[in-house]
Amino acid sequence: MASTKAASGTPTRGYSATKGQLTDRLVRIEGQVRGIQRMVDEERYCIDVLTQISAIQAALDKVALGLLDDHARHCVIGADGEQLQAERTDELMAAVGRLMRRG
Repeated sequence: MASTKAASGTPTRGYSATKGQLTDRLVRIEGQVRGIQRMVDEERYCIDVLTQISAIQAALDKVALGLLDDHARHCVIGADGEQLQAERTDELMAAVGRLMRRG
């Protein structure tokens, strides 16, 4: 993490400025997952369930892309020193690799 600290002395994260928006999105996604659970309990048509799963995956991808962007801007570019910046870049690329291998 970059050496940026909040007034309380705790480190800030790349997403700190948009934490409320991130939390709202995750709460919405949580509701969508519960909706799928209800659909399965109600034995809804398979394609309808799959459509909702696809929507959740797209929403999670959007959250992940936002986090990657925030991380790149705050934690990688904002890292103190070239060595730390290189380490953070490696972490970022590993995270991208994990996201791309999904499925």
